[in-house]
Amino acid sequence: MTGGEAARRISTFLEAQAAEQGAARNTQLAYGRDLSDAADWLARRGSTLAAADRAMLEAYLAHLDAEGLAPATRARRLSALKQFFRFAVDEGWRSDNPALQIKGPGRRRSLPGTLGMEEVDALLAAAETHGRALADRLRTTCLMQVLYATGLRVSELVALPAAAVRGDPQLLLVRGKGGKERMVPLSPPARTAIIAWLAHRDAEEARQKAETGARPSPFLFPSRGKAGHLTRIRFFTLIKELALAANLDPARVTPHTLRHAFATHLLQNGADLRAIQALLGHADIATTEIYTHILDERLKRLVLENHPLANRQG
Repeated sequence: MTGGEAARRISTFLEAQAAEQGAARNTQLAYGRDLSDAADWLARRGSTLAAADRAMLEAYLAHLDAEGLAPATRARRLSALKQFFRFAVDEGWRSDNPALQIKGPGRRRSLPGTLGMEEVDALLAAAETHGRALADRLRTTCLMQVLYATGLRVSELVALPAAAVRGDPQLLLVRGKGGKERMVPLSPPARTAIIAWLAHRDAEEARQKAETGARPSPFLFPSRGKAGHLTRIRFFTLIKELALAANLDPARVTPHTLRHAFATHLLQNGADLRAIQALLGHADIATTEIYTHILDERLKRLVLENHPLANRQG
């Protein structure tokens, strides 16, 4: 298999993943990068994806370990290889799956970094004054209020269609990973921020249409870039700017941090894991169980504060 042939087969595999399993574009891109990296490594050693055996794949994984890649990254690379070779066998490209018996590194599941409620309040306050133009301040406030109110993934947030928030809805319909839809509530501050931003956005688009004939954007947060909406990279940069404005360590603040703050604060205030699973769009409750330590602490506090024997002196 030449380099060009490997690229074509990887492309065929990715297309099948998208068609048959509804794999999201970000997932396809990650699989594509992982498989291309493996194919390049094999090529430098005179082998190919078509000819690689178990020993060669294990050597590749050992190379990744030696390079210092995190266990989660190595596990994802192996997962991509396992799925690719399973597809290769189904398609008749190979008669065996050399990755079938390979065990990956254990993935340590720990609670990602989060923020306290006062820190989130500081970020939301900074959003209201960040930016020279009114449009910047309204958009940033809307982004932050919606993110904290819903716990959306950043890719879901920046690509929100404007139609999803028209009419001041109390619930937001979100299309998540694999095209799966879910409903998430909108808080009163988020709805207020949406109304203010949408009014300004619509007025500006009406002005541009009158002056240049420009067509309105379907996105809530439009951009002139290729995607047509605010990019994840730009929002990542924006949230770092807000962290500085709020006197917080930028290293601790990312869009994903706000998603975890959403889940953490809900659990601290009485929500259950199943509700959090539905709101976050996790397909498996096991993904949500990283937050169980919060429930453990809350239960411990309930016992210590309310059990009739808890305050009895020994």
